[in-house]
Parts: sequence; C-alpha cells; structure tokens
Amino acid sequence: MTALTVRAEQRGEWTVLRVVGELDLATSPTVRQRVHDAVADGRRRVVLDLSEVLFCDSSGVGVLVGARRLMRSCAGELRLILPARGAEDGSHVNRVLAALGVRRLFDCHPDLASAVGETDAQLSA
Repeated sequence: MTALTVRAEQRGEWTVLRVVGELDLATSPTVRQRVHDAVADGRRRVVLDLSEVLFCDSSGVGVLVGARRLMRSCAGELRLILPARGAEDGSHVNRVLAALGVRRLFDCHPDLASAVGETDAQLSA
C-alpha cells in the first residue's frame, strides 16, 4: 500500500495543499477530493505543492488535469509547485508532466513564495 498525505493551509487568498508521498491509482482520489472540498468551501485559488511527491503515475496526472479543469470551470486558479529538484532525486512529477507534454498546461512555480506571490518581506512578517 502506498502512502500519501495532504495537508492544507491558507496563505492569504490561496489554499495550499501540500501533497507528500506517492500519487498513484490508490492515492490520487484523496488529492481529487481535497481539491473538490476546497472549491466546495468557496476557495477559488488553489496551490498544489508537489515538491514532496516521490512518484506519480497516469492516474495522478489525470487528477492534476481534472483539478485544472475544475478550477477553470469555476473561474478559479490552480498553481503547481514543481521545483527542478525536489523530493529525493528531482521532481518526479515535473519529469512526468514534461514527458507527457502536459506541463505547459499548468502554471508552475519553483516554491511557495513564488506560487502565492509573496515577497521576502511578506514571508518574514
């Protein structure tokens, strides 16, 4: 059984969902549900922090594409945190999305500050 955790936090008007573990057929429904829950709660700006995702298969990619579609349908915004080097040996999700040719569909950022538009002064406050 693969392990996945999703922790939520608010950064201003952004809901940040930090995804840790493996995003696959068994775990991807958890991420899908958390995005749907955020939208149901009236959140229209969501960041998926995927920097600690160790593995992502096609069902995980499907959840990301579905989340993008959902956010667009409610005039929301979805941003992904996909550092060039993340998790253990580089961002697996970054490589998978690039290999499938869908990375360009997403608004990708290297870190949380960039994703939520915070400056260094805002982060230290």
